[in-house]
Amino acid sequence: MPHAFRPLAIPATAGIGLRSPHIGEMLTRRPSAGWLEVHAENYMGDGAGVDALERLREIYPLSVHGVGLSLGSARGVDHDHLQRLRKVCERFQPDLVSEHLAWSVADGAYLNDLLPLRYDDEALEIVARNVEAVQDTLQRQVLIENLSAYVAFADSSMVEAQFLTELVARTGCGLLLDVNNVQVSAHNLQYDARAFIDTLPAEAIGEIHLAGHAINQVGTDTVLIDDHGSRVPPVVWTLYQHAIDRLGPRPTLIEWDTDVPVLDVLLGEAMWADMLTASIMFNQKQTARQNATTRACLVSTLFEGEARAGMPVLAAFAAAKAARATSVASPPLKERYHVAA
Repeated sequence: MPHAFRPLAIPATAGIGLRSPHIGEMLTRRPSAGWLEVHAENYMGDGAGVDALERLREIYPLSVHGVGLSLGSARGVDHDHLQRLRKVCERFQPDLVSEHLAWSVADGAYLNDLLPLRYDDEALEIVARNVEAVQDTLQRQVLIENLSAYVAFADSSMVEAQFLTELVARTGCGLLLDVNNVQVSAHNLQYDARAFIDTLPAEAIGEIHLAGHAINQVGTDTVLIDDHGSRVPPVVWTLYQHAIDRLGPRPTLIEWDTDVPVLDVLLGEAMWADMLTASIMFNQKQTARQNATTRACLVSTLFEGEARAGMPVLAAFAAAKAARATSVASPPLKERYHVAA
């Protein structure tokens, strides 16, 4: 049985990834932003950036996103790195903590990339053991993010969405649904992006990421690259709409790591995410009201028809209702007697 940690949460609004060019402006302007997310590895030491984050933490909800745990490593999670992450969490008390379903360490060498796993029972056992070690050390639930992929292992016995679902069941972890990563991987590996989202356990999804991607031509093939260097494209917005329509509002992050624009561009993308979510929820409520009205009319019609058809209970109820209406409309017996006299 997995250890049950209380899921933490950020308000189900849109936030932005905090990047160094924007720290000073965030402190002076204090713009309206739902929450902030930072990469854990950038705040494991001391310095002006760490001091600034302590001040911003008093203003905005905070999520810490790791990129270096290498949860797919067969040798286990690096103890020293995990302890540094623990200190970051103790220092800033983030509302969410997340990491990637990936590996990035081999024989003590850290690779500058997040690499995919083979999705089978052996890999699941390794990742589950590592996730449990992280959650036990941090004493909190961790969200695991789906990866952007460009190749896949031919001998995988399950797909990534099934792997993540099994991981949730084994460890009690949560999920970080990166919608852009789903689009990138689905295009590159030729699978159904919506089916991927629909396979994941909705209750486990504690955060969503949105970002842009690059489009590269390799011979006659088009390859999508998850570069976080542009606005969220229409195809990702459409997939996000599908996710929110199924899941309901979720904390949603605008990621932008290369060619970082001015702060207002990120805030504008976050505003669009909030507006789209609000529109989806409004439409759902309108549809629910219309359906409820339609159902009420159908029930009324069926009731009247069944009562006329002679169903004993319904007919009796209808007769009693009619009798009550008559007694209210008619004058008291004493008055009727005097009128008749």
